[in-house]
Amino acid sequence: MNTCQLCDQPDETGSYLCVGCTKDTEVRVQSLPALNRGLAPFLRPAGGVGQGRSGKGGPAPLPVNEDILDLRGPGGIVGVAERWLADVRRDRGHTMATPSGGVDARLQAAVDGLLANMPWIAVSWPNAGYFAKDIRDLTKSLTSIIAPTPAVSRGERLGHCPATDPSGVLCGAVLYLKHGAKAVRCEWCGTAYPPYVWAQLKTWIDEDTKARNAA
Repeated sequence: MNTCQLCDQPDETGSYLCVGCTKDTEVRVQSLPALNRGLAPFLRPAGGVGQGRSGKGGPAPLPVNEDILDLRGPGGIVGVAERWLADVRRDRGHTMATPSGGVDARLQAAVDGLLANMPWIAVSWPNAGYFAKDIRDLTKSLTSIIAPTPAVSRGERLGHCPATDPSGVLCGAVLYLKHGAKAVRCEWCGTAYPPYVWAQLKTWIDEDTKARNAA
């Protein structure tokens, strides 16, 4: 029994990628053209672009975001897809093709080629894990630009944890009351404060704050 090279779980089929990771990789490969198009609105640098020279007399900022331009250029997303397809064709003994056309057409051709070879990649290619991880990291990076995950609120800050360990040392970690939580729990020492002790908890926190300020 092999272990999937992407999720490290046992795979009864003996493949390099399990069925689930194979499907996930196919979806990620399929998404590359859409992600490439999704970067277009981010080509213009945030905050607008001045004309001519900058206010300090130096050269004006570039009219495009260079990082985004690189990702959408010949050496960016399309370059990654074409390099992996070239590796697959080489290892399968297939004729090497020279990319042609614009970036969008080349990317779609590379994606189509990779998808056509996915059954062989998953079952027979020793580099399947490296390929799947690279595609996963690429799509994750692109998605973080186009649709970044909003920061998760840590909740309302209450103060410092007043719990002490057996030796009498104060924990002092910051306590947060998370939205919908049924108890305040210290993320450092693990002490839980249910609602019926919240009034006392405030008293303890206030006392510790006064003592800390007086020190």
